[in-house]
Amino acid sequence: MVIWMKPSELETMRKSFNTVKSRSDSIKDSPSTKRLKNRVQEIKKESIENNDYYLNQALESFKRNDIDVLMAENAQDALDIIDELLDEYDAKVIAKAKSNTLGEINLKGHLADKDIDVVETDLGDRILQLKRTDNKPVHPTGPASHLNVSNITDIVNESLDVNVNAVPREIMEVVRGDVLNRLKNANVGISGANAIASEEGSCVMVHNEGNISIVSLKDLHIIVAGIDKIVPTLEDAISLVKLETVFATGNYVTSYMNVISGPSKTADIEKKLLKNMYGAERVVLILLDNGRSEATEECLYCIGCGNCVVHCPVYNAVGNEFGFNNYLGGRGVAMSKFIEDDETCFNSGLYMCTLCGLCTLNCPLTIPTNEILENMRKLSTEVGFYPKAHGKIKDNVSRNNSPY
Repeated sequence: MVIWMKPSELETMRKSFNTVKSRSDSIKDSPSTKRLKNRVQEIKKESIENNDYYLNQALESFKRNDIDVLMAENAQDALDIIDELLDEYDAKVIAKAKSNTLGEINLKGHLADKDIDVVETDLGDRILQLKRTDNKPVHPTGPASHLNVSNITDIVNESLDVNVNAVPREIMEVVRGDVLNRLKNANVGISGANAIASEEGSCVMVHNEGNISIVSLKDLHIIVAGIDKIVPTLEDAISLVKLETVFATGNYVTSYMNVISGPSKTADIEKKLLKNMYGAERVVLILLDNGRSEATEECLYCIGCGNCVVHCPVYNAVGNEFGFNNYLGGRGVAMSKFIEDDETCFNSGLYMCTLCGLCTLNCPLTIPTNEILENMRKLSTEVGFYPKAHGKIKDNVSRNNSPY
């Protein structure tokens, strides 16, 4: 059953998007940002065209850094790996950071069936988690951008059995306190990665709240990332996440930038290496394919800033039903064909798109999403997935030389 966003939620979302637009407009056309765009475009082109080479290099680099790397062909493979790791650590509570890839494999739903408490540490994601129903995100970096302070107050008071006032700081403090209390017994943290540096064997993660630092300090840190996140060097990875930040939030840089290149260790006693000083004793990276090897090359250029949906007239009109899982808007529709199948692509909104191209004009990587979807419509029609009304018009033209 399709659950459409409420008019009030769409209005709040559009206001939030306008705030992002006003912030980013002042810096996205600056000379430094233009140079950064050109650099990242070159980085992604090199990375995607030579993905096999950089993947193999990354495997060697992570092995050198004592990070366990496991390959997952599809979502079920990734979930099976995670299940084994959680059983090994007898995990009952998981500290989770925001990750579209974890949404892609439906980690929370999967672990809920096993009575494992997955605690979102990002404030927006935690609010959606407390909402329980109709809790699909609306933006990659601002998942709760469609909820106003009154909505959020009601969600928090009802879910946590408190009586907080409709004051943002008070809400933040109550949710933060609840999260930290729930994580006291968590020995596993799980996150995604914004970029992966092949040469150094490093995972780069950006955040403003400091929550990824908490996640990465648990005994076991599991990182799940698509193979499209791999770039040649750490400098390349930093460039990518800087550009993502400009277009996602309208800031030059986030508060925190974590570079994970191995488990916690020290050699301060006679230069003897000891693991598990303050952070994770073990880091496991799960590299996910899940259709990426078969995807249209341009789809893999995405850096996850969400600027396409901010400017998309269709998305602003209908909200997050235009897209697939955590991959929102036209790019999400395109990826759904490779992650799932043609029917999923059709149901995700293949024919919602107006093909106006505003997504491409506002994409830092100029991904031609409208052209990709136009081509996919042709392929979808060939296998029988197209709007019924279109089929009637086609048949009328064939029989009567008229659409009527």
